[in-house]
Amino acid sequence: MAGEGAQNNPFEIAKKQIDIVAKVINLNDGIREILKSPKRELTVNFPVRMDNGEYKVFTGYRVQYNMARGPCKGGIRYHPQVSLDEVRALAAWMTWKCSVMNLPYGGAKGGVICNPKEMSKGTLERLTRRFASEIAPLIGPEMDVPAPDVYTDSQTMAWIMDTYSMQKGFSVPGVVTGKPIAIGGSEGRGEATGRGCMYAIREAAKRQGLKTKGATVAVQGFGNAGSVVANLISKELGSKVVAVSDSRGGIYNKEGLDITKVEAHKAKTGQVEGFPGAQKISNEDLLKLDVDILIPAALENQITSKNASQIKAKIVAEAANGPTTPEADEVLFKNKTTVLPDILANAGGVTVSYFEWVQDLQGYFWPEKDVNERLEAVMAQSYKAVADTAEKYGVNNRTGAYAIAVDRVATAIRLRGIYP
Repeated sequence: MAGEGAQNNPFEIAKKQIDIVAKVINLNDGIREILKSPKRELTVNFPVRMDNGEYKVFTGYRVQYNMARGPCKGGIRYHPQVSLDEVRALAAWMTWKCSVMNLPYGGAKGGVICNPKEMSKGTLERLTRRFASEIAPLIGPEMDVPAPDVYTDSQTMAWIMDTYSMQKGFSVPGVVTGKPIAIGGSEGRGEATGRGCMYAIREAAKRQGLKTKGATVAVQGFGNAGSVVANLISKELGSKVVAVSDSRGGIYNKEGLDITKVEAHKAKTGQVEGFPGAQKISNEDLLKLDVDILIPAALENQITSKNASQIKAKIVAEAANGPTTPEADEVLFKNKTTVLPDILANAGGVTVSYFEWVQDLQGYFWPEKDVNERLEAVMAQSYKAVADTAEKYGVNNRTGAYAIAVDRVATAIRLRGIYP
């Protein structure tokens, strides 16, 4: 992590965001206190048999932040830096993300402290199944529905679904989302985050009077979300992607890049650098390019008070979680840059996860065209609500998004009351 956020505990940032928005929407102090505390958190220490036959103890977490609007929803990440405060903050952000998209969910998050890059597939399976059995009392289609996150994928979800189903004695596909299609996954889930981001950009450009056809685009981070949004924005909106980067560095060509060829190059070499006909560019310089649309799709805290004044893009669409610090937000707002905040711009993934859960519960599956059309409708509706709210209060889009999200959760708490 770099920039202002480095000194800040992620959960302290999450709580600060609630305080900021509480003033805007005149939130009752008691409800503000409820919203600053996770409802339930579980820490588990569990043994896993390693490939050499020895046992190693791992620590994992599942935090259920708020359930006022429905079952919890949120990913599980495997990473050496996972901490309880990080998981708490991510669970809070999932609460707001589900609420701003008006999904009938609360927010949760999970994580295991481990380095999956150093583990065999067999070890990862044993770790996943053991972790799933430890958190099994807290998860389920009506209670808490995990999904993939950093260094977990559809295979991880298949193992969790199977472990949970074995304990129940029957198949429960709705216990997780982001599963393989063969066992109850949804069409369109793989590209949902990037596609949702593309729809949000299109709506923001419309509102601003910016033509997306021919608009120049830079994408920082060429992983799942970044590569999909780069592909779709060029093919479906006719925009010109002039720069992309990954963790090793980036490439730039002012005439535009052929994204399909860049993907093939990355698949072959493991990086985007060295792509024929493009010059090298650093991740830092990519952010400062004179483009119409900038898509940070990599790590948090990339746009800080140090470089915010050098951002020239008219629209910044946060495909990553937390790429802009609060200090940078103020600078961008002053400079009339439209920021599409992460809880809106990258919420396509959780929206299609919701569609997957609905299909699992009904046992009735939709064609990809239907999934994409429904995603488009939800993104357009949510963008309009956020932009209208930001305008109404004279605040930036992030505060507008939080105002909607926090207000919806607060309303649910108020209506339900405190029991017993």
